[in-house]
Amino acid sequence: MAIPGKICTLNIVKILDFGVYLDGEQLGEILLPMKWVPDGCRPDDKVEVFIYFDSEDRLIATTQKPLVQVGQFALLDVKAVNEVGAFLDWGLEKDLLVPFREQKTKMVADRTYLVYVYADPKTGRLTGSAKLEQFFDRETDELEAGQEVELILWAKSDLGYKAVINNRYEGLIYDSEIFTDLQRGEKMKGYVIRIREDGKIDLSLHKPGFEKVDELSEKILGMLEQQHGYLGLSDKSPSEEIYFMLGTSKKTFKKAIGGLFKRKLIVIEEKGIRLKKEK
Repeated sequence: MAIPGKICTLNIVKILDFGVYLDGEQLGEILLPMKWVPDGCRPDDKVEVFIYFDSEDRLIATTQKPLVQVGQFALLDVKAVNEVGAFLDWGLEKDLLVPFREQKTKMVADRTYLVYVYADPKTGRLTGSAKLEQFFDRETDELEAGQEVELILWAKSDLGYKAVINNRYEGLIYDSEIFTDLQRGEKMKGYVIRIREDGKIDLSLHKPGFEKVDELSEKILGMLEQQHGYLGLSDKSPSEEIYFMLGTSKKTFKKAIGGLFKRKLIVIEEKGIRLKKEK
């Protein structure tokens, strides 16, 4: 289906000197300028394009790939600011406008901002907004504890790091779950820890529960075998050191070595753990 602001696959209707016209279905025929037309195209061929509006607000297609589509969040660079608003680089010839009314603070050229792209309900024009809160979905029926999700880091808060979940929801990674440097706009996988009664979502960068512990246990055993049966980490080691070596929290590490100890696979010493020798 042809939707402005989205990548779609359309059929070529006719070929002219200045470009080809595509079947935009309910949108009518849409021009793909010749500079973007793939070599060897013929009528009825399918072309993957991005549909947007040109400087005269006419629908136009391009084979350029945008950095973000309508209904998505992305960290973008500001190329210029004028009396209308800020113009952001989203990978196309025509920049993305963020009007002043959609800026939380006045945007500055050569800086980056996390924005949401939407179609203006009055004009249909594709517009960016830095006022992200208004675009989050408050119905969380499609999420559940333990679910793996896609995250975009949004902003640092007093409690941790705010993140955009699956381009739909807002969540929080608490400081106690963070053991490495994070960057605004960074994309990564995460996990839902819980959904609170007020709809707020707690996140982790680590797989929760026994599944994570079991995975970590195998990793620890593998490292012990590689290092001649001894690993210089214990339940008294600093959290940062544990994360650096294993990429997990101290709490999860302690669960893992506790389980290995109960299975009589390791010995826990003052400054490390050791594979238990078979008798």
